[in-house]
Amino acid sequence: MVPDHPVYQQILALVTGIGQPTRARDLCLPLDLPLERENIENTRAKLKRLVSLGIPAETEPGLLTQPRP
Repeated sequence: MVPDHPVYQQILALVTGIGQPTRARDLCLPLDLPLERENIENTRAKLKRLVSLGIPAETEPGLLTQPRP
């Protein structure tokens, strides 16, 4: 189950829309977050939480692909 917070929905939509493996850094600007270490780390933590729930796949450390159907 996806967490209720809207940022998780935004992250999943972006990962799906990009259509290729992506990193937390690549999601910051579309999420209207400046490319600062804190923002990248916070986005990475959210991605890791989604991976732990089995929603996106992590093809290699830090590289995420589309959510599983």
